[in-house]
Order: sequence, then C-alpha cells, then structure tokens
Amino acid sequence: MKKIIGKEFAVIFLIISTVFFLVQCINNGEEEVYKKEKGVEITEVRKIKFQQYAGSATCITCHKKIYETHVHTAHYFTSRPAEEKFIKGSFEKDRNVYVFHPGLSVSMEKRDSGLYEVAYSNGVEKAARRFDIVMGSGAKGQTYLWWRGANLYQLPITYFTAADQWCNSPGFPDKVDFVRPITSRCLECHTTYVNTTSPVQQVPEEYDHNQILYGVDCEKCHGPAEKHVEYQLQNPKDSTAKYIINPARLTRQQNLELCALCHGGRLQKIKPSFEFTAGDKLSDYFVPNTTGPTVGDVHGNQYGMLRESKCFLRSGTLTCVTCHNPHENERGKIALLSQRCITCHNTEQHTFCKIDPARVPSMKSNCIDCHMPKQRSMSIAVLLPGDVVPTAALIRTHLIKIYPEETEKVISMMKRQSVK
Repeated sequence: MKKIIGKEFAVIFLIISTVFFLVQCINNGEEEVYKKEKGVEITEVRKIKFQQYAGSATCITCHKKIYETHVHTAHYFTSRPAEEKFIKGSFEKDRNVYVFHPGLSVSMEKRDSGLYEVAYSNGVEKAARRFDIVMGSGAKGQTYLWWRGANLYQLPITYFTAADQWCNSPGFPDKVDFVRPITSRCLECHTTYVNTTSPVQQVPEEYDHNQILYGVDCEKCHGPAEKHVEYQLQNPKDSTAKYIINPARLTRQQNLELCALCHGGRLQKIKPSFEFTAGDKLSDYFVPNTTGPTVGDVHGNQYGMLRESKCFLRSGTLTCVTCHNPHENERGKIALLSQRCITCHNTEQHTFCKIDPARVPSMKSNCIDCHMPKQRSMSIAVLLPGDVVPTAALIRTHLIKIYPEETEKVISMMKRQSVK
C-alpha cells in the first residue's frame, strides 16, 4: 500500500513539475529578448489585449456629462477614420492641389471609392492612395495614413491649419513619397489602442484593421474598462468603482508619467507599444530621456520643459492637470488658464506679477502669453506651395519663466486693446 502511494505521489509530482516547467517556458518566451536597437534590449510582453477595452461609448451610462465634453477635445480628435467631415483640407477645385514643381503635383480628390491623394506627372496620373486615417485634431494641422494590406503608410500631403492650405508633410522630400511607414510608437500617442500583429523587428509593422480605438479616449488615461463596465452594470448600487484606474488617486509622479508617455520627448521603448497603462512606471517601458529636458523641439517634450520651470520646482503638487482639464476643450481660453496661475501667484502670498498694474490694465487675464509664449516648432515645419523654406507651427513652450521681449509685446498689445 505504501509503495502504491509512493508511486502515485511520484506521478503527481512529475505532472506538477512538468506543468511548472511549461509555464516557466511560456513566461520566459513572453519576455524573451528578441531585438537589440542602439544597444537597448527590447522584450516582448503583451499583457494588453483589444478585448480588454469597452470603448468610450459605454461610459455614457454613468459619466454622461464628462463624455459629452470630452468628445470636443483635441485629444478625442487626434485620430479618426478618414471621413470627409474629419478632414480639414479642401477638395474644391483650385484649392485641392499641391505643386512640388512644374510637371509634378498631388491632387486631393473625391472618387466613388473614397477620398484620394493622386500624384500627377505632366498631367498623367501616376499613383492614387486613399485617405484611410486622419491623424491630428487640426489645431495645428493634420496628416493622413493609408492602408496597404496590414501596413500603414503616411500620405505625402498634409493640411497646415495656420495657412489653411495643403502642404508637403513634415520631413518629407521635395517629391511624392507614398511609402513612409507608420510605427506603433506613433500610433501609441494618437490612438487609445491598435493591435500590432507583427513582431517588433518586422518593418513595416502590421496592424489589425478591426482592432483600433481612435483618439486619446477615456481608456487611455483610465485603463482598459471591459471588466469595470461589466461589474458596474451588474452591480449598479455599488458606488465604489471597480477594475478601473482613477488618476486622481495616483501619486504626483504617476500622474506626470501618464502624460509624459506622449509629452515626454523622444522616448525609446524597451517593450512593445500600448503596454504602458496609467499608474505604471515609465522607465519600465522606455529608456529614460537623457538628452536634457529642454534640448530639442518645443513640440513633444512639454513634461521635460515643465520640470525645469520654477513653478514646478517650488511646488510639491503641480502636475499637468493642475492647469489642464483633460475632460474639456479649453484651447485658447487664456483668461481661464491664467486664473489657475493666480491660485499660486497672488498678492496675498506676495508672488504676483511685479509689473506695475498701471502699465497693463488687464494683468490678471493673461499670464500665459508672457510666461509661456508660442515658439517655432521645427518638428512641425512644412513647405507651403512655392516656398523653399519650411514654415513652422507655433506651439506654447512649457518652460515657464520670464521672457522680457514677449512681455513687452503683450504689454503693447494690451495697451492697444484698452485704447480701442
């Protein structure tokens, strides 16, 4: 009897050991180093799946007011299917052509099968590629993507809002180029989720057409919500939100890193895109940016610039959402944003502006133009028709400090307005 028990125990132990070994092999396989790029090892850990997302429309039931304001934000519109209503550029005759040089042009055209960028050489059509995805809300501009199989490519002509014109896409050569591939890192900042179906070492990467969540939406900041929605619908009386991330309960650094995912400069990933979620540590997914916070373009590294600002250094609580409400469209509301400055910079704390109020009649209505002026971004610089020098988009710096020349401009402008 003891021998039989011993044999059964040995068999059970062997089974358990085998299962454990297989599990370890699977886990090790998931984290296997499969690429080295610039000396950095990239490991594949795919913990986030499309099926874990509920879609922002499911949020309406419990968060109707927030949803209705969020759908008007630039974040929400930072990527969309390429329907004409989402495209800012014109398809009207005489406004729909970009000329590279005599004999070579691209025309934006409506056809029965969709909207197209069509390349012509000496009046002869050479290639036509369909608008499939819009990238960018249009606040500064928009660029457009087209599908070839499971690959995504950028179209050569972009819309530039400041000039209300079609232009050559930023960084493109002075010729028609339909084959610049779109990476998952690019999509990571312009969508909530895209299922990348190819291994990272494959270029161009492949994506699932049917597993895309457009825009920077609710689940980008609150995490995949499928379990949350399921639970709350089944337990409507439970007011404690389950299976969801509330950024308000995160630490200051966690909140900052959530925004830094896309506003933290050129981050080099060490794990596949779309794996980082709210509350995660950014350095677990990206190589820390060691180029210096304010080195580089004003576009894209708002986090690095903010961290060098005295406002940030002297505060123990300041984050991006101290000034920005991600649920509402506050673009251009200078007076509203300035009021948030005054919560810390006021006469009671002896931290208010030192300029004589007599010089500026409406001092409290505009802190932004003086201390966060718009600067040229060469990352978003485009060639307008006939130009040989790129025109740069103007973007507000997040290096908050005193800019004497900009201050004088603002004072002069305010004086002119007060006279009127």
